[in-house]
Amino acid sequence: MADRLPVRHSLSVLDPVHRWSDHGEKPDYAGLLTFGSLPWTEDPAQLDGVDVAVVGAPTDDLTSDRPGARFGPRAIRAAGCPWGPHLEAKVDASQVLRMVDYGDAPVIPSDPGASHAAIERVVGEVVAAGAIPIVLGGDHSIAEPDIRACAAQHGPVGLVHFDTHTDTGREVYGVEISHGTPMFRLVEAGAVDPERYVQIGLRGYWPGESEFGWQEERGITSFFMHEVRELGIQEIVGRTLALVEDGPVFLSVDVDVLDPAFAPGTGTPEPGGMNSVDLLWACRTIAAGVSLVGAEVVEVCPSHVGSLDITALVADRAVREIMTGIALRRSSS
Repeated sequence: MADRLPVRHSLSVLDPVHRWSDHGEKPDYAGLLTFGSLPWTEDPAQLDGVDVAVVGAPTDDLTSDRPGARFGPRAIRAAGCPWGPHLEAKVDASQVLRMVDYGDAPVIPSDPGASHAAIERVVGEVVAAGAIPIVLGGDHSIAEPDIRACAAQHGPVGLVHFDTHTDTGREVYGVEISHGTPMFRLVEAGAVDPERYVQIGLRGYWPGESEFGWQEERGITSFFMHEVRELGIQEIVGRTLALVEDGPVFLSVDVDVLDPAFAPGTGTPEPGGMNSVDLLWACRTIAAGVSLVGAEVVEVCPSHVGSLDITALVADRAVREIMTGIALRRSSS
């Protein structure tokens, strides 16, 4: 039944007096599999004082092409490395921020309604505690519960959306809820402020005139991949910050914004995309430049041959760059 809410485990291994600087005691291949070996908890009471909480959303029931994104959160966690100072930004996020891995939302295979309800509840627990959720997908349909949970606390959010596709379809293959429809539904529901919504990296063959016409009517800004190439990522990010910087912002990264050379393991790959250097810099710069209330990295499909390390690795680094950006903003405030 779509209205049931699965429960999460009440057990927690996070010691209330945990020394937050001890994240690197074990090598990355040892110990409990958490993001960056962060302390793990599924207890909302232990979110007190936490700045950032990683949440897994392992579901891909609403994908329209390659399946496998349900394995994304585990693969991203496994692609981690020990913490240390970011050699370019000169800050160690693990020393500035209190961060935890808040486990996976208790999704139910073949019941996307129940899965979305569970994701929204778990992300909502993080938001209610005053922490920033960073969600590991999962297909891009999870943007709907992720952003709804943030908007319930903060009001309509600005949205920075890296993607090959707009995900603003009214329906995909006749279905109204899929990984191609979340942004349409969020704008229509008032959870996303369309005049503070920026899409970056669009290319390929979908969507069409009706979707772009709907976007233009609402004031959504789209930067196509040819504009990223011609203007450069610094100019694109500068324009984006000017559009969204006033008010709460959610950052959504679909790894298919990258060229398949950098992220082959994704559900709908499209040649001609961004490179890893530009995306990672953009994630850090945006997170440092806005009032970030949530983020997600989605559509990692590690089950495809040759993609396990490459795509999960860049997704892990995108999350770390977001964390680094948050740490930079906290350090300068």
